Amino acid sequence: MLQKLRDTIVYYDHVAWYYLNTQWHNSFLDAFIPFLRNPLFWVPLYFFLALFMPLQFRRKGFIWCGFFLLAFVISDQVSASLLKPFFHRLRPCQNPYLTDIIHRLVDCGGKFGFPSSHASNHFAIGIFMAATLGKLAKWVWPVAVIWALSVSFAQVYVGVHYPLDVTCGGLLGTIIGLGTGRIFNRYYDFSQATGNESRVVSKVVRDHDFTS
Repeated sequence: MLQKLRDTIVYYDHVAWYYLNTQWHNSFLDAFIPFLRNPLFWVPLYFFLALFMPLQFRRKGFIWCGFFLLAFVISDQVSASLLKPFFHRLRPCQNPYLTDIIHRLVDCGGKFGFPSSHASNHFAIGIFMAATLGKLAKWVWPVAVIWALSVSFAQVYVGVHYPLDVTCGGLLGTIIGLGTGRIFNRYYDFSQATGNESRVVSKVVRDHDFTS
């Protein structure tokens, strides 16, 4: 029965991948979506956070940046160094049976793709941001989730992952993001910021979009 369930999941995973990658695409998305998965596309966000957090929260801001990096490192190492070599699931772009139909827009990357490190990493840092900054600006939660989902979708669209890869990567990243966020909040909760810090953050989150 477990084998039948596994086969059913894999079947629908391939069907979903087939439509997302080979059928539902156009010239505009082909040009735009590869940028969503490119780390350089998000450099302005990371640069802004690296400057803003220490400047406004001083020691607590530096520690926040350290936890942000920690969430990324844990996610990347668990997904890329531990789980991918264990599951040995070929990426669609590495599957010889899909060579004639795949719509690949970027370099394939490594041989194995389960779980997606892109999905795991972006969910880890996105959920960490939401868990730690969400009390100061409620919109951080939906923005962080949409951001991570868009990167995950891009991985399937460009042909380097199956939907199941990014789904499980997202779940892994969510667990890591919530875990690191909970630890940070336990000792450095931003809801306990001083009155001046709270006013500064309130003004900034009104005037800026963290995804710009």
